[in-house]
Amino acid sequence: MAASTSSTGTQQPAVDLEAGPPGQTFRGVPVEELRDDFRLAWVSRFLDDREIALQKQSRVFFQISGAGHEALLLGLGRYLRPAYDWFFPYYRDRALMLSLGVTPTEILMQAVGSAADPSSGGRQMPCHWGNAPLNVVTESSATGSQCLPAVGCAEAARYISRRQLPGCVAHGDELTYVSLGEGATSEGEFWESLNSACTLHLPVLYLVADNGYAISVPSSDQSPAPVSEMARGFRGLHIHVIDGCDYFEVRERGADIVAEVRAGVGPALIHASVTRPYSHSSADTQSKYRSADELARESAHDPLVLMEHALVDGGLYSPEQIALLKEEARQIVIDAAKSALAAARPDPESVTEQVVNLPFVPADAELADDGTGDVVALGEAIRRTLHEQMEEDERIRVFGEDVADAREIVLGDVEGKGGVFGTTHGLQRSFGIARCYNTPLAEANIVGRAVGQAIRGLRPVPEVQFFDYIWTAMQQIKTEAATIRWRSNGAFTCPLVLRVPIGGYLSGGAIWHSQSGESIFAHIPGLTVVMPSRAADAVGLMRTAMQAEDPVMFLEHKHLLRQPYTRSPFPSRGFQVPFGKGRVVLEGDELTIVTWGATVEKSRQAANRLEADEGASVQVIDLRSILPWDQALVAEKVAETGRLLVVHEDILTCGFGAEVAAWAAEHCFSDLDAPVSRVGATDTHVAYEPSLEKAILPQVDDIVAAAKRVLEY
Repeated sequence: MAASTSSTGTQQPAVDLEAGPPGQTFRGVPVEELRDDFRLAWVSRFLDDREIALQKQSRVFFQISGAGHEALLLGLGRYLRPAYDWFFPYYRDRALMLSLGVTPTEILMQAVGSAADPSSGGRQMPCHWGNAPLNVVTESSATGSQCLPAVGCAEAARYISRRQLPGCVAHGDELTYVSLGEGATSEGEFWESLNSACTLHLPVLYLVADNGYAISVPSSDQSPAPVSEMARGFRGLHIHVIDGCDYFEVRERGADIVAEVRAGVGPALIHASVTRPYSHSSADTQSKYRSADELARESAHDPLVLMEHALVDGGLYSPEQIALLKEEARQIVIDAAKSALAAARPDPESVTEQVVNLPFVPADAELADDGTGDVVALGEAIRRTLHEQMEEDERIRVFGEDVADAREIVLGDVEGKGGVFGTTHGLQRSFGIARCYNTPLAEANIVGRAVGQAIRGLRPVPEVQFFDYIWTAMQQIKTEAATIRWRSNGAFTCPLVLRVPIGGYLSGGAIWHSQSGESIFAHIPGLTVVMPSRAADAVGLMRTAMQAEDPVMFLEHKHLLRQPYTRSPFPSRGFQVPFGKGRVVLEGDELTIVTWGATVEKSRQAANRLEADEGASVQVIDLRSILPWDQALVAEKVAETGRLLVVHEDILTCGFGAEVAAWAAEHCFSDLDAPVSRVGATDTHVAYEPSLEKAILPQVDDIVAAAKRVLEY
């Protein structure tokens, strides 16, 4: 046989790699597809090997392997549609990404941290996938957290496909793919997602790739039974157990499974057994906890070995042809590595880009109000603004616990609930159950589904019923929603408005209904946090929030919802309040009080008492926005008075007032004539009995006393 020269310059046998006559199949699979997938499987494996080698040379800084999952992902990928279906992958989905059209060079660009990496521009670890043109949603590291946004994505598709909405595209037979390892099925968010996917009968395809270990923890220590057994109680979930190492079984069964999900039979869960021939990651050494015999048994069941045996034993290819296919794959990876290593690295100056993009508000927007609207309190202003915004934008959907009015069957006979505080009353009646609806009592579920809807271009407005119970949603807020723009380098955004009743002064709210804690969320880059204290500001801030492309936390103080002093005329349509702009409540020239939320009114009362009793001239500033906050206004007013007192309802230690005080001490030092002082709650939880609550939360007397101390300097 004559010899030929390969692309690597080495001598190779001249072999024929044609796939045979058109339409030829082997075990039900077109031979051409079989050949291409075998080559791509080795591209995936060689990418693992190349990254491991580069990591040892300190040119890749972390490595996580997709080895052992190739046959499963390539076989299933044949039935999935890039740029049509939506994908919420996990880090072992390397072969699927290749199947969808992500190139080896792009994969290695992420591994070396190149600026040209389409997933994140060097911001994310390797194998944290994201590709907007292919509908591969940017991935976080938190295991299982992708499941709830995936459900929200599928939920959005159903809504979008029945409407013509700007910037939103959906297909009637699309599906949402979400994958995870068997260890991640221990996460509560996985089970919450199954609950909603089944209740709503959504086209979600779950893939649980079970390689037997969550890093070093065996599956027997994770759960009492395989996930395919434990999930059988979910009515409407179609469960399939397959050998993910058997490419031909995946092809045969995967075709029917995907077709059924597309046809609308409901969600499906594939529990696939796979191998893990390499350690969990470059930070792991599996020989420390897996025996040599176990690893040898697993090596014999390697899907690439099984595919090769099938090709040779079936007479499709000779060992020499197989070797050439592997060499082609190896050369593809070699060339990709050269390109990736030569690609530009990101500019360190770019790290603060794509954190958040605040919506544009005209400079005179706060002046665009004739003051002739109906006088309403804070809670009613929120309700009317929601109605106004939903009327103007069909992309807005309001949901959470108890936000709907009632079941449709009884809606005509009852008043309707519309939220614990009535702020969503009438929205379901006006806009229908598709746009204002109840959710399970599960805060992560509420926020996570909103994330998925926002990624699809909708404008979800989820509500967490009480701030005190927001913590189960923390991962969806902090890890998912707030990082999406930054971690994808601007390829994805998350335009949602999270409404949260907050605060105390309730006389009986106690520890579970009276907390503040806005400072915790001010510590999250990518999140905007606002807290209006009067009706007009609530309207203006919500109108602005509805235009934002990034998540906004809209804090609604429970005590203020119906207070007479929050009342103002409902602003005309052009009125908006920019984020990061405070408001001067009272003018004064001896002391500046900076505050927000419920302590705005208490600070105003304190200032009036100081003027009446002491003749002191005290100005009060309502920040309105916590993140960003109006540093320029604070600096301006401190320069006028030379004294600063920060007042807030949250506990004193590490409350947001500490940030304001520290900033002022650093940037306004030359203007200060006295030390900056603070008033906050005691470093305790809020008590039930009224006299205890009064002692814990800041009162007017506390503000007056603190102001007098500052004024004495």
